[in-house]
Amino acid sequence: MHNGALNDILFILLLFFLIVSSLANPNVIKLMLPKAKSNTKAKQTVVVSIDAGQQFYVGTQKVSFEQLRATLVPKIPVGEVDPTIVINAEESVPISAVVSVMQIARELGAKTVLGTANPQSAAAAPANK
Repeated sequence: MHNGALNDILFILLLFFLIVSSLANPNVIKLMLPKAKSNTKAKQTVVVSIDAGQQFYVGTQKVSFEQLRATLVPKIPVGEVDPTIVINAEESVPISAVVSVMQIARELGAKTVLGTANPQSAAAAPANK
């Protein structure tokens, strides 16, 4: 077997695994995030998503606002330094809904990070306006 053929096979395998790994994130709800100059994503301990209909999700589990605190309590790791809750909110969500999630996080002793769209991917995606 030629060395070039082996390189081709290895390149194809590498490309395959890169594509598969970028598509395999089951804890993501598809939302239109507000744009920012830099990527504001932190280490994702817990992800809370709020869609345009003000529906709340912890990971991919839909919960009511009343159930949100009870759902978050077991997901915050005990003894972890600076546990973080990432809030992914649709652009049209009122800031009061985001602030209410931030208050629950503060009561649970967790930091909050507001997720924004990556500027490169936001420029490539067509706007829904």
